[in-house]
Amino acid sequence: MPQRTVEEGLALLSRGTEQVVPEGELEARLRASRERGTPLRVKLGVDPSSSDLHVGHAVVLRKMRQFQDLGHRVVLIIGDFTATIGDPSGRSKTRPQLSLDETRRNGETYVSQALAVLDDDPARLEIRHNSEWLSQLDFAELIRLAATTTVARMLERDDFTKRYSQGTAISLHEFLYPLAQAFDSVAIRSDIELGGRDQLFNLLVGRDVQRAYGQEPQLALTVPLLEGTDGTEKMSKSLGNTIGLTDPPEVMFTKAMRVADRLLVKYATLCTDLPTLPLEAELRRDPVAAHRTFARALVSLYHGAGAVPAAERRYDAVAKGGIPQELREVEVGSDVAPAGSVEAATLAVHVGFAPSKGAARRLIDNRGLRVDGAPLQDRSAVIDLTGRSGIVFQSGKNSFVRVVWRG
Repeated sequence: MPQRTVEEGLALLSRGTEQVVPEGELEARLRASRERGTPLRVKLGVDPSSSDLHVGHAVVLRKMRQFQDLGHRVVLIIGDFTATIGDPSGRSKTRPQLSLDETRRNGETYVSQALAVLDDDPARLEIRHNSEWLSQLDFAELIRLAATTTVARMLERDDFTKRYSQGTAISLHEFLYPLAQAFDSVAIRSDIELGGRDQLFNLLVGRDVQRAYGQEPQLALTVPLLEGTDGTEKMSKSLGNTIGLTDPPEVMFTKAMRVADRLLVKYATLCTDLPTLPLEAELRRDPVAAHRTFARALVSLYHGAGAVPAAERRYDAVAKGGIPQELREVEVGSDVAPAGSVEAATLAVHVGFAPSKGAARRLIDNRGLRVDGAPLQDRSAVIDLTGRSGIVFQSGKNSFVRVVWRG
């Protein structure tokens, strides 16, 4: 990749960036790095409280990738230790604590999914766990760390201020979270720390603590938070408004088509490299075509351009009420369907349409399960799988499998 100028690098990094503190210093850091011939150390600390990543998580990961593409070294810190404290950012009450084993398991999954965005070249990527240094802190060092800030400073953050004014408990260990995250910056000698806009307070504490430990304070760079595809403020798997990084191409395409019109340009800016001005013009002229442009770009980014045509064909077939040609095939034997017959609710659980038979029966009550296009109406329905080349089993409008009997 040809080396970019400082101006080109600044233009790349400015796209999708919400705030830089101190303002205007990013160019100076890039220029100094170029003159010294030394890459910047760019830090992102992640709290592995969840094991599933979506495009909202990828916004800041893409910013890391941009730094990598400019020749800098990014340090992905898995907060396996800090996650046992629980990040209080945006919380109206104390967050449940996780065990170190839980955070480490989630961290492994996080890294494997994050590599769908990041360059795994060891010269450009360093993966660390903050238990490496935080678990080694003795009480004397903890006192030194705590002495770098004040209670008044901690109460500057909005969530603490609201909780304090409302009389909602703030546990002392929650004050330690931003200090622990800040110590991460000291441990890895961070030049720049990235985060969502809700992390700005923590990033600024990192500057204070680095200064107290005799280091040059890091630059803080924040990115916007991405709303759910339905336009609600929170992107959450439980709300069904996420696009997962590991979603199959056809699922990713369909979810991309459902992004609220008013958010499409924001999604394209933060989640892809699409030029925004042509997309804005297309959105005014033909919203459906603009959504297709975004959906193609997103699927191509995570699955390659070759996956786009089949994903789009499937979307079109389902949108017209048809059954797509490309279906996941599930073989069923006598362990699930004795003599070739199986209760519909049992089959729904087996293929992953429902977490339990009770949930599957509720789907049937709402005409949410279909066999070869026909809705099931009896919650005790039994499906005969013998004598067929396979049935098309469907949940809702967009989940299909071909079930084949292998008795």
